[in-house]
Amino acid sequence: MFRVRRRFPAVKNDCTMARLIYQLRIVLDGVTPPVWRRVLVPGGFTLDRVHRVVQFAMGWGDRHLHVFDADGVQYGVPDPDGLLEVRDELDVRLDAVAQLGSRLRYTYDFGDWWEHEIVVEDVMPAELDIRYPMCVGGERACPPDDVGGPEGYRDFLAAYGDPTHPEHVAMREWLAKDFDPVAFDAARATALLRRMT
Repeated sequence: MFRVRRRFPAVKNDCTMARLIYQLRIVLDGVTPPVWRRVLVPGGFTLDRVHRVVQFAMGWGDRHLHVFDADGVQYGVPDPDGLLEVRDELDVRLDAVAQLGSRLRYTYDFGDWWEHEIVVEDVMPAELDIRYPMCVGGERACPPDDVGGPEGYRDFLAAYGDPTHPEHVAMREWLAKDFDPVAFDAARATALLRRMT
């Protein structure tokens, strides 16, 4: 009879053996006042999972291409046509390309060109009673997808928030939902992140 053998890792009380959590601060470039998030992510996450953390925490719709840049090396989804040369993000863990103080670049939507700076603010042992990833802070709503990058977002805000603006009605119809540029809810972002696991 065939038996499945299970291997269980040895339990050690040493903090160096604990699963490490990376505290990341994600800041969207080109937007004032700043749109930012602070998230706690396992260092063992591959970059494709970190991509999903950025998407859910920021509030993007994950409808466009993206790429990470770590020390001049780009990681993303390999292009079958070879037009974009990137290393496969599925094969690379966060803790392999970043440590305390590291700065990564994350670009989302090569048309609108949203750039983010990701800073590793802290690295700490995981707490046993906490589920990761989680969002622990942030400010301001993420711009809508396809709004036209930082410049398009400035134009959108001017029109959306001013009932006398000639583009006000068109912008409201285009978005088709209410939008509050100052709103952000870390608990809601964490609830979205929990869908990943």
